[in-house]
Amino acid sequence: MDLLKSLFIAASGMQSQGERMRVVAENLANASSVALGPDGTPYRRKTVTFANELDRTLGVELVKVARIGRDSSPFTLKYEPGHPAANAAGYVAYPNVNALVEMMDLREAQRSYQANLRVLETTRALASRTLDLLRG
Repeated sequence: MDLLKSLFIAASGMQSQGERMRVVAENLANASSVALGPDGTPYRRKTVTFANELDRTLGVELVKVARIGRDSSPFTLKYEPGHPAANAAGYVAYPNVNALVEMMDLREAQRSYQANLRVLETTRALASRTLDLLRG
């Protein structure tokens, strides 16, 4: 039944976007953390990569989180000579997390999640109507 396939596709999209929102929340939570000492490195922003995965039993391609990577962009350096994590030049390395980018990413993930939820609701309503027609 094609309606069943659409349920699985939408559910996989919701699961993937949920994972993306978790990663964004982790990035935001660590946006101002610094290394414990001058020789350490602060938190590095995480990124999510999606991929299509063929489900052979259903015969459809589902979206999955392919990997969670690390953003290799440089850390933000702030001059704070009195800080315990300051290097010899007095600079403290802060995470490469931009809260504006993270909030944009979170909003996009939220919209995608909602779109997949709408597909689930519509598919469920169609299946219910089909069953009502078959009964009556």
